[in-house]
Amino acid sequence: MAQSNICIRMDENLKKQFDFLCNEFGLTMSAAINMFAKTVVREKRIPFELSLNIPNAVTQKAIEDVENGIGLSKPYTDIDEMFQDMELEEDDEDVA
Repeated sequence: MAQSNICIRMDENLKKQFDFLCNEFGLTMSAAINMFAKTVVREKRIPFELSLNIPNAVTQKAIEDVENGIGLSKPYTDIDEMFQDMELEEDDEDVA
C-alpha cells in the first residue's frame, strides 16, 4: 500500500499535549491519526473517545479509603445477619 504524507497546522501547545497523550496510550501521533481516519471512513462518523479515565479528587479519595480499609462495614457471610445489623442501625438513628 502506497504511503502519502499530510501536513497539519496545529497550535504548538495542543501538539505537545496530543503527543504526550499519544505516548501515554503507547501510540505515535501518526498512528493515532491513522486510527482516527480509518475509523471515520469505516463508520462514516466521528467514532470514538480515548481517555485515561482519571478519577476526580472525591473518587480518588474513596478509592484510597477502600484500599486502606477506611469506612468499610464488617464482612458478612449471611444476608440475614446483614439485614439485622441494618435494622439495629435504623433503630439507633430513630432513638437519636
